[in-house]
Amino acid sequence: MHFRNFDYAFGSLIACVADNSIFSQPEIRTRFEALFRAYDKEVTFQYFKSFKRIRINFSNPLSAADVKIQFHKTEFLGKEMKLYFAQTLHIGSPHLAPPGPEKQFLISPPASPPVGWKQADDPTPVINYDLLCAISKLGPGDKYELHAATESTPSVVVHVCDSDEEKEAEKEEEAAKQPKPKIIQTKRPDYTPPYRS
Repeated sequence: MHFRNFDYAFGSLIACVADNSIFSQPEIRTRFEALFRAYDKEVTFQYFKSFKRIRINFSNPLSAADVKIQFHKTEFLGKEMKLYFAQTLHIGSPHLAPPGPEKQFLISPPASPPVGWKQADDPTPVINYDLLCAISKLGPGDKYELHAATESTPSVVVHVCDSDEEKEAEKEEEAAKQPKPKIIQTKRPDYTPPYRS
């Protein structure tokens, strides 16, 4: 079975070379490229020194298949050279698609609002004067039952906190009742000067 009977989509080969001199010496590189130019005059080369790989791009996939058959596992500069087809994988578009319009408003800052979106005006605040009046009648320390208890529900009772002024006055009274702590002087350590003669 001959390779020309197959339809190849691969027009590139990857050459694995063990000798690093091909990446640094132009005369060896010229000898290497001459092997492949005999099969395709428009062949191009990409050298990847850190991977010890060379990508060989052919204008015709059949030329790439012929070269692979002829030169795979052959010797170049006394070391074995291996050739593999360079595979490309395309899943859908090579570009990232923007998110769906239902999610775009979550991007900060938003690219654009969803279709049909309108700015909502803030409503004017509603002031409940009955509630304000009831709160103003509450005194500190008192309890007020808002909802009486039934057989199935508990009662709701509001306990009003003491005012800050009353708490401050109570703290001052307690502080005045307590005696002030006496500061006890610590004794100076005994010191004897060094003897001089």
